[in-house]
Amino acid sequence: MARESIKARERKRERLVAKYAKKRAELKAAGDYEALDKLPKNASPVRLHNRCKLTGRPKGYMRKFGINRVTFREMAANGEIPGVTKSSW
Repeated sequence: MARESIKARERKRERLVAKYAKKRAELKAAGDYEALDKLPKNASPVRLHNRCKLTGRPKGYMRKFGINRVTFREMAANGEIPGVTKSSW
């Protein structure tokens, strides 16, 4: 499980991206790259990293579910994800 400080840092970045999204779009459309440079670095959506919503694990992220593969497997085995069952043939 990821440290709380790392998960908090990622949430902070998400808030900054949302806060400056409109301003960034306007500046990009106007071609004012000098003003773009003056915005906070963490306001850029490129700096976001997908993390598991439950554990904060950065690797093995499954976009469709918003969780990592390990958590997905545990939840699927316990029947906690609707429509997902263990395959058998």
